[in-house]
Amino acid sequence: MYQPRLETMEREEIERVQLERLKDTIRHIKENNKFYWEHLQKVEPEDIKSLDDLKNLPFLTKDDLREGYPFKYTCTPKEFFVRFHMSSGTTGTPIVNFYTRSDVDQWAEIMARCLMCAGVNSKDVVQITPSFGLFNGGFGFHYGCERIGAMIVPIGAGRSMLQLKLMKEMGTTVICAIASYPLRLIEIAKDEGFDFRETNLKIGIFGAEVWSDEMRERIEAEMGIDSYDIIGMTETGGVGLGIDCREKSGIHVWEDHYIVEIVDPETGEVLPDGEEGELVVTTLTREGLPVIRYRTRDITRILSRERCNCGRTHLRIDRIKGRTDDMLKVKGVNFYPSQIEAILMRHKEVGNEYQIVIDEKKGKTYVKVVLEIKEPSRVSNGELIEHLSTHLYDFLGFRVDLELVEEGTIPRKPGKAIRVIDKRKSG
Repeated sequence: MYQPRLETMEREEIERVQLERLKDTIRHIKENNKFYWEHLQKVEPEDIKSLDDLKNLPFLTKDDLREGYPFKYTCTPKEFFVRFHMSSGTTGTPIVNFYTRSDVDQWAEIMARCLMCAGVNSKDVVQITPSFGLFNGGFGFHYGCERIGAMIVPIGAGRSMLQLKLMKEMGTTVICAIASYPLRLIEIAKDEGFDFRETNLKIGIFGAEVWSDEMRERIEAEMGIDSYDIIGMTETGGVGLGIDCREKSGIHVWEDHYIVEIVDPETGEVLPDGEEGELVVTTLTREGLPVIRYRTRDITRILSRERCNCGRTHLRIDRIKGRTDDMLKVKGVNFYPSQIEAILMRHKEVGNEYQIVIDEKKGKTYVKVVLEIKEPSRVSNGELIEHLSTHLYDFLGFRVDLELVEEGTIPRKPGKAIRVIDKRKSG
């Protein structure tokens, strides 16, 4: 552990720290941004008697932050900002977050916790493949590695051949990446006769995208590593909000820095532990742009507030299932792309790339799943199509078209994988 005492605080102490820091955050907003304080209905710090009072405050949304671009919600003078980052994948007005020196230090602290939670230490060589730019990922991993004293290979995004070359020559033991990038490396490694087991690689830390347990198993088997799911977003200060530990029994959220709630996406009502809903995050230690009850649109649930077998006491949430704006609705059925991925990846003949195409024909909606296959010879008798069609029908309750293509057919693009093409939206 990076901070054993803080990571193993008893529940009573965690909640005491949260309440104190919540009041401090509201006080900070009141003193530095009257507009933001009015959004909070001019709540006084003393009005917060318990953590349960948080639910009485209004939500903060992506639309709020977009409308407030760039400085409307910031809570320190501009001269105290040392950097900013921008949310990836944003269309139209971007969402930005501004960092003070204290915010960068806070970021480094939680990232150091995450790295050590994944088994990383000062003897490791960490290859950072997320970009170093407006997207926050590369810098977050960099700061965390500096804190624990690990050697950094700061290659950033792309240049996959060089990634493999440096992995071998620099003795990389840990790779950090957006979740779909290992699939690209695996693909190139096969083409080049590169064997991950002939390297020192042992740990993968992946995030920024929803990825299924089945995809995780495939990546671990192909690369011979133990993988960890890390979460975070620009709006809450960047990657490092939480990570799963060696027990793989949920993602630990650092509760002395964040309060998380699960709410009904439709009503906003706070849901009890164990029920699935939308993740809402309140920051407790951010200066530049603290967020109160920020609606992330991520779908998950609180698994446990009990002490984990790893020794940490910070609550655990389930792996992110999808996003409220990623949920697909076809023929009255709601589902997430990750649920389709889970079905596909159970079949060893299926490759790593797939796309879900939704369109309309003669006023009726239909779904086509385009997927790459590893063994074309097995498809000639329709066995694979029959198996997949049956499993997809059992899950969805309606038939989908299947288009099986050779590996390498689906375009590879830099950044996050494009899993859904919804032609209904484009007219």
